[in-house]
Amino acid sequence: MKLSESRTYENLARSYAAECQARTRYEFIEYGARYNGYKNIADIIDEIAYQEFNHARMFYTFIQDGEDEQIDNIDIVAGFPFREKWDLCENLRLASEDEDKDAKAYIEFANIAKEEGFPEIAQLFLDTVEVEKYHKIVFKELYQQMKDGTLYKKEKPVTWICADCGYMATGTEPWDECPLCKAKRGSVKLILEAQKIRYKHSTK
Repeated sequence: MKLSESRTYENLARSYAAECQARTRYEFIEYGARYNGYKNIADIIDEIAYQEFNHARMFYTFIQDGEDEQIDNIDIVAGFPFREKWDLCENLRLASEDEDKDAKAYIEFANIAKEEGFPEIAQLFLDTVEVEKYHKIVFKELYQQMKDGTLYKKEKPVTWICADCGYMATGTEPWDECPLCKAKRGSVKLILEAQKIRYKHSTK
């Protein structure tokens, strides 16, 4: 089957559009975090936004590689979320839900790609699913910590690190201003279980 005649072709275009929009939504959230002094949250989200850019790049690449001629237009019918407003905490929750929906859609797209004889594209979708699942966990944990007031307050002492200069100190709360470089609390590296889980997974 020719790619341009398949459902997978349209699914690639839908996925490209979804990732482009996700990247922009996350840049909105990143801007809100930075504006409100949450520099490390902004850095985490900025990294996720860049990963979404690369997902879009790969979907776009597979569309282009499947065609010899210039593609002027691909008609797609899909719904995209416009729920985020200007509440940082709520936007983190919504982003987590959006990632979950994308992951479920990509599983379906992978199955269709397999059925239509495009195993490499199917694997692309499945690989993207694993990243989207991680994004979901990160956004959910950031939301929960912000909601519960535990971003910078822990029940037991932990090691806090300044992302700007590397200064470290142990306690249940970090400094308001870094003793070394004078960076504000928002520059303190956040402690996320999601990152610990991913590190363990990557070293197996």
